[in-house]
Amino acid sequence: MRIDAIGRLQQGQAPTAGKSPVGGDDFGRMLTDALKEVNDAQMAARDVQNDLMAGRKVEYHDLVFAMERASVALQLTMQVRNKLLEAYQEIQRMQV
Repeated sequence: MRIDAIGRLQQGQAPTAGKSPVGGDDFGRMLTDALKEVNDAQMAARDVQNDLMAGRKVEYHDLVFAMERASVALQLTMQVRNKLLEAYQEIQRMQV
């Protein structure tokens, strides 16, 4: 996932008006790209697992690494989703 926008904020550079801090990509596109990366990690782990089950030569550490990478990516995605949902619910509870 891309976190280069955080570096700009830490350096004190304010995002420009009309542009998002990730170089013009909108928030929806950024989320879509992140989900594609998680999906790619899941698919890569599945492919390595299928190769092992088919009897092809697969190093066990490659399998474990691919499965853990996919697992961590999915857990991170779920935590981000939970935080976004909590923030949305908190905004809904605000009185105007």
